[in-house]
Amino acid sequence: MTSNQRYQGKPLLRLLECYVLWEINELPVKDVRLLEEMTPKLQQVYKVAGTWREILEKVMEIPPSMPEAIRDLWAKNTAIAQTKIVHISPQHFAEMFVDQNLIV
Repeated sequence: MTSNQRYQGKPLLRLLECYVLWEINELPVKDVRLLEEMTPKLQQVYKVAGTWREILEKVMEIPPSMPEAIRDLWAKNTAIAQTKIVHISPQHFAEMFVDQNLIV
């Protein structure tokens, strides 16, 4: 996880980015561990049972179709980037996706 001005006053923003990274299989192992450690606190704060992802899905009312939509868009964007010989980082994709689709 990171400390950055982007996240100040927006506690769910980084969690949402991690959710996107998880869905595209790009969430760093250290963040997976941290999120698993945070799960009991998230359960307590939001009064919701489940994994960190399930809690986030419930709290943010993320539709069941969202994970597939995230993966599809990642695949499309990486294919486009490859044809243009550019690189899109998973983190940058996660930030763009959250900013455009999961407003906090």
